[in-house]
Amino acid sequence: MALALLTSHSFETPCTITVEQSSEHFHAHVELGGEIAMEPGDKVRVHGAPIQIPFGTRQVFERRATVTRASPLARALTRLAAYFDLAELYEVSFNAGRIK
Repeated sequence: MALALLTSHSFETPCTITVEQSSEHFHAHVELGGEIAMEPGDKVRVHGAPIQIPFGTRQVFERRATVTRASPLARALTRLAAYFDLAELYEVSFNAGRIK
């Protein structure tokens, strides 16, 4: 029972990487094949050589990725940590007067 809370598992899946580098856009997106839903604490590692594209272009690459599912304990800890990270955003105060 306790081992099930600590055990994670991995699997490989195909993925599509879209990379754009221009004056309007600078991004890289990874889409996993097979409609795989990611959950808190899960990790994705894309395999292959580093991608470099010339400025002003957009390219799409097909690669393989390893998805590592978080264990139930790691998932719960990730959710808890995310809650406190989000709570930091709420720490805002307003002054009635001017700052001196």
